[in-house]
Amino acid sequence: MKNKEAVIFDMDGVVINSEPFWLKAENEIFSSLGVKLSDSDCQLTKTMTTREVTNFWFAKYPWDNFSLEEVEQMVIRRVVELINTEDCFIENVRPFIEHLKKMNYKIGLATNAPESFISVSLERTGILDLFDAISSSEHEKQGKPNPAVYLTTAKKLNVLPEKCIVIEDSYHGMQAGKNAGMTVVAFTNGNENLSFDIADLVLHHYSVDNYW
Repeated sequence: MKNKEAVIFDMDGVVINSEPFWLKAENEIFSSLGVKLSDSDCQLTKTMTTREVTNFWFAKYPWDNFSLEEVEQMVIRRVVELINTEDCFIENVRPFIEHLKKMNYKIGLATNAPESFISVSLERTGILDLFDAISSSEHEKQGKPNPAVYLTTAKKLNVLPEKCIVIEDSYHGMQAGKNAGMTVVAFTNGNENLSFDIADLVLHHYSVDNYW
C-alpha cells in the first residue's frame, strides 16, 4: 500500500483466536459472584476493556468479598489458563507479519486487553518478537472506539497516523482506527459473510501472496 509506513494489529480475533475465551471466563467468574448475564448486556461488554467490564457488572450486581481489581485478575487468569490449554492459533499470522517487515513496514499492536495479558498471548502464538511497539488501552482514559490506543502506538512507532494501516475484526475497533485517521483493513478470518462498510479494505485470510 503506497505511502504507508506501519501496520498496527488489534490482538483478540486478529493475531490470536482468544475472543471465545474471554466470553467463557467472564461468564464463569461473574456468574459465580451472582451476576445475571443477559445476552443484550453481554453484547455491550464485548467492546469494553476488562476493567470496564468488571465495573459494568459490579454496578448492576454488586458483590461482596472481592475487590474490583481482584475480580478483574480472576478473569484474566482464567483466560490465560484457556490460552495455554486450548487451540487459539490463527493461520499464517507469523509468515504474514514477517512478510510485512520485509516490506519495511513497522509493526505495532493496539489492544483493549490488559497489558499483563499481551505478552502471554503473543508468546503463545510465537510472534512476540515481531512487534516494534505494543500498547494497551489499560493505560488510556478510554478504550476503543476511542482512538487513543492507536495514536499512542503510532507515536511509539514514530509514524504519523495517516501513514498507518490498522487491521481489526470488530466494528468498534475499526471506528477507533478511523477516528485516529488511519487506513482500516477488516480481518474476517475466513468468514466471508461478514461485511464492514466502514473498512477501506477487507482481508479474509493471511497470505504473503495477497496481503491486501
